[in-house]
Amino acid sequence: MGSLIVTGITSLDGYIADEKGDFSWGTPDAAVHAFVNELTRPVGTWLLGRRMYEVMRFWETADDVPDLPAPEREFAEIWRAADKIVYSTSLDEAPTRRTRLERRFDPEAVRRMKAESPHDLSIAGPHLAAHAFEAGLVDEVWMFVYPVAVGGGTALLPAGLRLDLELRDEHRFDDGVVYLRYAVRHD
Repeated sequence: MGSLIVTGITSLDGYIADEKGDFSWGTPDAAVHAFVNELTRPVGTWLLGRRMYEVMRFWETADDVPDLPAPEREFAEIWRAADKIVYSTSLDEAPTRRTRLERRFDPEAVRRMKAESPHDLSIAGPHLAAHAFEAGLVDEVWMFVYPVAVGGGTALLPAGLRLDLELRDEHRFDDGVVYLRYAVRHD
């Protein structure tokens, strides 16, 4: 059985992007990227909202970028090896390899995927993740907290929903980024 994991790069005040949609403050350095690679290598399926998919599909052709650093080249391999499900009502197609398009988030279908998967599943995109949180499907939250407060924007965690979490792991990077791994309590 796989776990469903919400992963996000956030500001100290909990945003994945500021009010203008900028997230350049959260660009991982080589050490953070290598750490992310090790965490995400076992993920068998990525569940993505449209906007997150449009950002992440860069990794499909990242090898075309000259002088791409080794950790980023490695992440591109990890990305291409995983299955991807994109939830969108506006996309006509999802042209990346190993990718299928779904028109709506079906909690029961995701529950079955978790039960049948030998690998973990990652859900990315705060609006999509909110549906999974509300359905009680999320098992873990992995946060990379950057030492910046952006004052508003797109939050990683849904508003108005109480989450009881248990800290399972933490790691501090030299650049001030802190990784926090929480289990979601389903009492």
